[in-house]
Amino acid sequence: MSDTRTLFVPDGLEGERVDAALARLFGVSRTKAAELATAGHVHVNHSSAGKSDRVSAGDLLEVALPSPQTGPGVEVRAEPVPGMTIVHDDDDLVVVDKPVGVAAHPSVGWTGPTVVGGLAAAGFRIATSGASERQGIVSRLDVGTSGLMVVAKSEHAYSVLKQAFRSRSVDKKYHALVQGLPDPVVGTIDAPIGRHPSYDYKFAVMEKGKPSVTHYEVIEAFRAASLVDVHLETGRTHQIRVHFSALHHPLAGDLPYGADPTLARRLGLERQWLHAVGLGFEHPGTGTYVSFESPYPQDLQDALDLL
Repeated sequence: MSDTRTLFVPDGLEGERVDAALARLFGVSRTKAAELATAGHVHVNHSSAGKSDRVSAGDLLEVALPSPQTGPGVEVRAEPVPGMTIVHDDDDLVVVDKPVGVAAHPSVGWTGPTVVGGLAAAGFRIATSGASERQGIVSRLDVGTSGLMVVAKSEHAYSVLKQAFRSRSVDKKYHALVQGLPDPVVGTIDAPIGRHPSYDYKFAVMEKGKPSVTHYEVIEAFRAASLVDVHLETGRTHQIRVHFSALHHPLAGDLPYGADPTLARRLGLERQWLHAVGLGFEHPGTGTYVSFESPYPQDLQDALDLL
């Protein structure tokens, strides 16, 4: 089975190789993207495209992504996830530091590694609450975003943590590198977000979207970009990326949302500069407040050092 995705190539991917464009748009590895092209699953403007062909802005891209779906659900494959570390583990929950290129859980069209699969391979037993492919998952990070995630191991923890995220009592702290200097340097972005009307892989600020609130403060300003501390009040898909793009300060490296490809190349970025650095909440078992921190991964630290 496959899931065919059709979209137009964004301006930021002008001149990119087909395999590189697929990797950036869908979060698959460069190797997997090349395999899809070689197998004839990629078409540009209705013509079969090879992995090294170049795409232009506005090209119609059609990709048949293989689905790991089996029966009514989605298969959870127990596979080790290189680079994923366990930050905390107890009877109720496990906190992981997720690397880039890893999905929170299996989904249609995703054939790469997942947090759920990595935990299963490591022998962790997690809560059975939630859909079969996302059991124990109370919040998610995008494939292209690294950092802290909490997964429930007990049914009680799942219920309590789900409610905590719903009631916005979880402290979710991110660091982002945004182009330019936001004005004001401390502010709140309160703008509803919905699915983009033209691109099915993107989201946008729109009147009929869901309420979305992002608080930010500039930590350090450089010549071309600013390091920003971000706290999410809500947790919409791509929220930080969408909000800063709407301010005309897209995240460095985030080509689908308008980032400068020249700056991305100069900084060696193959994804958006965004990392979930902090996570704090009331422990569902003890009732005490717990917090966790994550250092920048090497690719983001290298980009910061170059600035």
